Amino acid sequence: METVPPAVDLVLGASACCLACVFTNPLEVVKTRLQLQGELQARGTYPRPYHGFIASVAAVARADGLWGLQKGLAAGLLYQGLMNGVRFYCYSLACQAGLTQQPGGTVVAGAVAGALGAFVGSPAYLIKTQLQAQTVAAVAVGHQHNHQWLPEDSWLVALAGGMISSIAVVVVMTPFDVVSTRLYNQPVDTAGRGQLYGGLTDCMVKIWRQEGPLALYKGLGPAYLRLGPHTILSMLFWDELRKLAGRAQHKGT
Repeated sequence: METVPPAVDLVLGASACCLACVFTNPLEVVKTRLQLQGELQARGTYPRPYHGFIASVAAVARADGLWGLQKGLAAGLLYQGLMNGVRFYCYSLACQAGLTQQPGGTVVAGAVAGALGAFVGSPAYLIKTQLQAQTVAAVAVGHQHNHQWLPEDSWLVALAGGMISSIAVVVVMTPFDVVSTRLYNQPVDTAGRGQLYGGLTDCMVKIWRQEGPLALYKGLGPAYLRLGPHTILSMLFWDELRKLAGRAQHKGT
């Protein structure tokens, strides 16, 4: 198994699990509804709007629309990112420290990493469950918390969007960032031509062949730690400046 720095494991693990969550979240919605159905009621004494997997999927789609099958997705992505990011990071640290080479070390490291991840992700899981249970009265099961989602003009929209989008951006762009850093930093001859790389493609191929594909993700952890706040602040300032411009334009008319 290829070893990577803990910070890289954090970002890659969180990203992979978030991508999986997009596809499995509808199953989580159905599972939540079935588990809440008939809560603390004797069998046969309560209505059953959900009957098995296929019928339950259809019931959710009829009541909430097809998008209802993705209820709680944002909270689910946050949960997966937090839980698995911490889990992969802690386990990678244990591997790096050599703890997993000790007798029983793999089990202990996995258990501790999993427990820490579950602890950090628990608040997001709480919100995810409550959002997935929320539906129209005719097919409602369990307690309905009736959360109000983020207001359209709230700065929290920009904050949430920046946090999620920065994960995808850093995963896609880091290889190009590494290549550009190498190209800009290489020595040049008297004619100004690079002495190590002949261009973007040549640089990428040389890194891949001589250092391995993971070298294209060097600095991934710090890149996300920089890009995350940068993206969030950029989105926040952009959103607030648009509001100010809109108010100024409105007053001018």
